[in-house]
This record gives sequence, structure tokens and C-alpha cells, in this order.
Amino acid sequence: MHVLALEFDIHVPTSRSLKEKRAAIRPVIDGIRHRYPVAVAETDHQGKWQRAGVGIAAVSDSVSHAESVIDDVERFVWSFPELEVVGTARRWMEQD
Repeated sequence: MHVLALEFDIHVPTSRSLKEKRAAIRPVIDGIRHRYPVAVAETDHQGKWQRAGVGIAAVSDSVSHAESVIDDVERFVWSFPELEVVGTARRWMEQD
């Protein structure tokens, strides 16, 4: 089993409230859920108006499949022009 996690640090420059931020982030999270076989959640900066942390995890029986899925998810997130991706981080989860 191979688990690859991807984290996004996102800036939402047009947001003036938490409600506006969540309205901007919701299509990203819902789109990922419906298009890709991954787990996704807002994981950081919940109390900030213009920042969001989004975490994604892909579980697969092969390294190449997990990387392919995460690559597709990353391209999808970058396709939202109203959001600024400040940073990303990938991590393989260790298994015993």
C-alpha cells in the first residue's frame, strides 16, 4: 500500500469574510471529491479570511498510480484563476 499526501497553502485575495473564503474554496474541494479517488479536506487556516490549507491523500497499490492521481489533482487546483497557490508539499506516508 502506498499513500501520497499533497498539501496546498492557498491565498484567496478577493475574500472579505470566512463565508466568502469558504465559497471560493468549496468548488475546489467538491470538484476534487467528485473527479478523483482521493480524500480531501480543508486542514489549516480555518479562522483566516484569505488563507486556506487543503490536504489531499491518495492510497494506491502502486507508486506510479498514486503519483498520477496527485499530479491530476494538482493541475486541477492550479486551474482556478481566482485562487493563488502560495505553496505545495508532497509527502509519502510511512508504513510499518
